[in-house]
Amino acid sequence: MTRAHGASPTTRTGSDLKADGRAIRALLPYLWPKNQPEMRSRVVIAMVFLVIAKIATVIIPYVYKLAIDALTGPDLALIVVPVGLLVLYGVVRIASSGFNELRDFVFARVAQRAIRNVALKTFEHLHALALRFHLDRQTGGLSRVIERGTKGIEFLLSFMLFNIVPTLLEILLVCGILWVLYDFWYSAVTFLTIVGYIAFTLSITEWRIQFRRAMNDSDQEANTKAIDSLLNYETVKYFGNEAHEARRFDEALKRYENAAVKSRTTLSLLNVGQGAIIAVGLVAVMVMAGFGVKNGTMTIGDFVLVNGYLIQLYLPLNFLGFVYREMKQSLIDMEAMFRLLAVDREVKDRDDAVSLTTENATVEFRDVRFGYRPDRPILKGVAFKVPAGKTVAIVGPSGAGKSTISRLLFRFYDVDSGSIRIDGHDIRELSQTSLRAAIGIVPQDTVLFNDTIYYNIAYGRPGASPAEVEQAARLAQVHDFVLALPDGYTTRVGERGLKLSGGEKQRVAIARTILKRPAILLFDEATSALDTHTEREIQHSLREVSRGRTTLVIAHRLSTVVDADEIIVLQDGEIVERGPHRELIERDGIYAAMWRRQQEGFDLERGTPAGLEDIALADSTPQ
Repeated sequence: MTRAHGASPTTRTGSDLKADGRAIRALLPYLWPKNQPEMRSRVVIAMVFLVIAKIATVIIPYVYKLAIDALTGPDLALIVVPVGLLVLYGVVRIASSGFNELRDFVFARVAQRAIRNVALKTFEHLHALALRFHLDRQTGGLSRVIERGTKGIEFLLSFMLFNIVPTLLEILLVCGILWVLYDFWYSAVTFLTIVGYIAFTLSITEWRIQFRRAMNDSDQEANTKAIDSLLNYETVKYFGNEAHEARRFDEALKRYENAAVKSRTTLSLLNVGQGAIIAVGLVAVMVMAGFGVKNGTMTIGDFVLVNGYLIQLYLPLNFLGFVYREMKQSLIDMEAMFRLLAVDREVKDRDDAVSLTTENATVEFRDVRFGYRPDRPILKGVAFKVPAGKTVAIVGPSGAGKSTISRLLFRFYDVDSGSIRIDGHDIRELSQTSLRAAIGIVPQDTVLFNDTIYYNIAYGRPGASPAEVEQAARLAQVHDFVLALPDGYTTRVGERGLKLSGGEKQRVAIARTILKRPAILLFDEATSALDTHTEREIQHSLREVSRGRTTLVIAHRLSTVVDADEIIVLQDGEIVERGPHRELIERDGIYAAMWRRQQEGFDLERGTPAGLEDIALADSTPQ
């Protein structure tokens, strides 16, 4: 599988023309979009305006030459001629500037639409990637890849399309005009000067790219470390490692500083060389023109014309080093973003995928085998059935594979062998959207959006009414708590919900799932963060909510699953016991032993029965 998450987007060589070509080819469909005649017509009109503007730009020095010749002519009585030429000079300059602006005006929608479409497609693709990708990603580095990629598209369109290409067209036009008006040598000297300028600029800039790469790598590293550290603010505080985090951040900033200094000093070398080449070309052309004026073969206007053309060409090329470097970097950044789009989704809908429509589903695991790595199996032939409207609980030590079952049910991964079925349908035959719409989960680790409590509850069903949101909050025993807050439902929960306690976050998550109204309920340690009193209240609510719904409960506290229709004991990826609570107690096996330990144990910190984590089986495998 192609990996692009958090990896540096600048690891290739600067001369990788194939990679540049791939990036440009990947962008072209967005500039010439199918079934969008408006966008295509805008591209054509913008190109027409570009050509008109460039022709006007090339004509400007020639009109200026005619005006000078008219002013320096022997018969100044005909003042109307030079005045008319000066007016024409002004009109041509306005045309040059005006058509450039019209070009930008027409093309702006095309450029921004392309940026929008690429960014949206990348965002959607990232959400479509399997959980494996997101577990490995570096969020800070990944966000920079997308940010720089979209900016790279904008820069590339602005400068390559409307700076580099028009300048090359202007060079050809000017050399042709000089050849026609004078002789080959004026055209040759101008052409060689520009070619020498471009060659020197590109070679030095290519060498300087290594420093820009180092700057980007250090910038991405610093950003990743900063975001990672801030997201784990509490952990940093717990261990008093503020100075350690600052040192790690400063190391990346130091590398950025050194690379930035080298980049700036070498820029001075580039500027000096560019100035010298242009100066030599200007002197050569002016000397030739000066002899032409002295010999009577050229006028003062001709002298100004050849000088003006070289100066006019030099102005856009003055930024060539910057433009080339930024274009290369833009292509690198674009390639990195397009590599994200090339990452295999791993879990994808079949072409003939069907939508799941069910209100009372039956869930069945048939000889399911799965491992996150080939050499480390997690589930080893797990088979069980959750009849429609019934509740099945799965208990076992950490590493037994309980959370893996929930991930497979949601199809975050596909099973290695066997199958998972809902109402007889293999979930690989269903669309992922309809599958996940039918399942509601309250996970063990609840993460909320940095928004209001109302938004986080309504996230379960964004189109729900305020009354429905409040009813879900009541069922989750969180409504009264919310009303007691100064801002009520508009209270912001902070980054990842850090402003709320663990129990409060869990109750918001329960309300969110209740609001979703799923056919299948999955409780993955849904009450693990709650105190005993609140747990009893919510357990009652959950029983009411799950009544008549297919429910799968993953639990550590055995006291929360005694009412399940069937309890499955999972150990080392295999089912070792199964049956209702009373039957398992009477059997006096593994489950009964765990039950006795929980009844005897007591968690002094929380004042609740000890969790299964505290009495994990000795031979359990860490997950």
